[in-house]
Amino acid sequence: MINPPIAVHGPTTSADGRAVTINGSPVGIAHNDQDLIEFLRRAGLYEAENLLDDPAWVDWQESPAHCYSAP
Repeated sequence: MINPPIAVHGPTTSADGRAVTINGSPVGIAHNDQDLIEFLRRAGLYEAENLLDDPAWVDWQESPAHCYSAP
């Protein structure tokens, strides 16, 4: 079983974005892919845009990948 180091949690209704954790530590609320890429770059992942659709790296939880608003 794969345990990706990056989790993009389900959309929040209060923040209209998705909480992001890296190795279990919260790094912020992403409102779009650019926010997520910036969080990953700050964590030292400089080719972050290439990781977003890699399930070995990113676990998109509760909603489809790249969707940041609650239904």
